[in-house]
Amino acid sequence: MNPELDQNSHLTLNVTAEEAGERLDAFLAARVPGWSRARLQGLIEDAAVLVDGRPAKPAYRVRAGDCLEIELTLPLAETFAPEDIPLDIKYEDDDLVVINKPAGLVVHPAAGISHGTLANALAFHFAQLSRTAGAARPGIVHRLDKGTSGLMVVAKTESSHEHLADQFRARTVFKSYIALAHGRVEKRKGEINQPIARDPGSRIRMAVVRSGRTALSLYRVRAGFDRFTLLEVELKTGRTHQIRVHLAWLKHPVVGDEVYGAGRDKTIADAEIRRTVSKLDRQFLHAAELGFRHPATGAEMKFKADLPVDLSSLLELIKSKSGTI
Repeated sequence: MNPELDQNSHLTLNVTAEEAGERLDAFLAARVPGWSRARLQGLIEDAAVLVDGRPAKPAYRVRAGDCLEIELTLPLAETFAPEDIPLDIKYEDDDLVVINKPAGLVVHPAAGISHGTLANALAFHFAQLSRTAGAARPGIVHRLDKGTSGLMVVAKTESSHEHLADQFRARTVFKSYIALAHGRVEKRKGEINQPIARDPGSRIRMAVVRSGRTALSLYRVRAGFDRFTLLEVELKTGRTHQIRVHLAWLKHPVVGDEVYGAGRDKTIADAEIRRTVSKLDRQFLHAAELGFRHPATGAEMKFKADLPVDLSSLLELIKSKSGTI
């Protein structure tokens, strides 16, 4: 494949022992035909190149076994602009902001998405934000899927970004989600410890893959219904689509998840519930709790966000029909 033919390609590259020690930009220039080193440096600066899931610098020396994910698109900084998009701000100080992201809002520009993102909104509402993740990803420390609502922390300064990112890497950040799953989950609590990698058969999906990266999810049943289970899921790692992939692997996919649901939404017997799920246009997944140490003071901080109306309304409908679904 020649990436020059497709300006919005996604590439996954693995570093061999022979290639170890090369600069990241030089490694990419040798492995990605049709793209200049300068242009690839722009992608790296825009955090469109991830090394084992994290942004890196052009001068980073690649290591054997590194997994690189590259979004081949025009440098985002060239087209990025602030946009007046409303934000639900839960907390703000000189170092950080905590946002309750609505479903449907993409976190930052990427291949094929140049505007209308949370990053564009942040750039409009805040004069100072960290640029550690790139000019087109101001303040962005971590991400939520487009169809997932809930809490995110945003860094205002480079120092706070570094400290928060260190906590995510050390897995000391508390991240708890509410998910509605298909079927009855019999065990009241448990863990899913299954490695995740990109699905070999699809560039838009992740999957449980033996050679993938370690991924651990802890779950607890909050409520059970005839054909659904409301779960609280704590993430111990932060892999792409982790909860969605893990629950699908457990044979209890997230309600409303068209990517990993295997068509389960269409099998819902109750017509009203089936229509309501179809109108969601998202998965029933909400980042309800977020806890971390303040990057400047070290104080423990914890935030909660209630289920948004679309999810709580569906849940009430299911409760009202429990036993007849």
